[in-house]
Amino acid sequence: MDNAIMSAASLHRTLPALPGQHSRPVFRSKTRLVRCSNERQVLFDRIAPVYDNLNDLLTVGQHRIWKRMAISWSGAKKGDNVLDVCCGTGDLAFLLCDKVGPTGKVVGLDFSKEQLLIASSRQHSQSKTCYENIKWIEGNAIDLPFPESSFDAVTIGYGLRNVVDRLKVLEEVCRVLKPGSKVSALDFNKSTNPFSTSFQEWMIDYVVVPAADIYGLANEYRYLKRSINEFLTGKELERLALNAGFSSAKHFETGGGLMGNLVAVR
Repeated sequence: MDNAIMSAASLHRTLPALPGQHSRPVFRSKTRLVRCSNERQVLFDRIAPVYDNLNDLLTVGQHRIWKRMAISWSGAKKGDNVLDVCCGTGDLAFLLCDKVGPTGKVVGLDFSKEQLLIASSRQHSQSKTCYENIKWIEGNAIDLPFPESSFDAVTIGYGLRNVVDRLKVLEEVCRVLKPGSKVSALDFNKSTNPFSTSFQEWMIDYVVVPAADIYGLANEYRYLKRSINEFLTGKELERLALNAGFSSAKHFETGGGLMGNLVAVR
């Protein structure tokens, strides 16, 4: 394909029917009420073209290790039907595909059409057979378009921090998970350790924002500090998951305390 990013028309496809539902189009009706922050949606559309390059630059490739850990914690295995919420450009979805293999199914959902276009372009530029089993949906994490008990595992990468209603998102994830299955949510860690917090803020001010400024996106990446400050600590995330209906929840700190991963069992 000549274009790096596919057209919206070429991304439109049909999601295979899950048990108890009919097939549905990838893109949902534009007339449907979308209860999400327009400001955040515009932000993620804008950073989409350089998102992957910046992730590699800012973490020196370490984000790939954290994402593999998140996949491992999800419990996804061969033949599973899995969901990646807030999938962005598809990193976790592709890793999930490697886990579930050619007999499994992967669905990636995000509210940013630009990120989904890049994810779809990446999918079709690679020749792995299992990648044919990935489907992309433009949708809202607080209103997942799937019936109850649809998935064997769910992942959320750097998305829970940015949604407008975290409890509702976790309730929706709990609803679509099969009993006994897990969600694995990777994100920046809101540490209770003053040193870790200070170092994290220093990194954002003196590494992340200046690097983003190279791409003309300094203002877009300044939101990180505020979003982390408004996020929840590990213990608070565990309590939120339990309130959402999960039977157990555990938060793990990774990346020297800069990152965290919530693992909750339905």
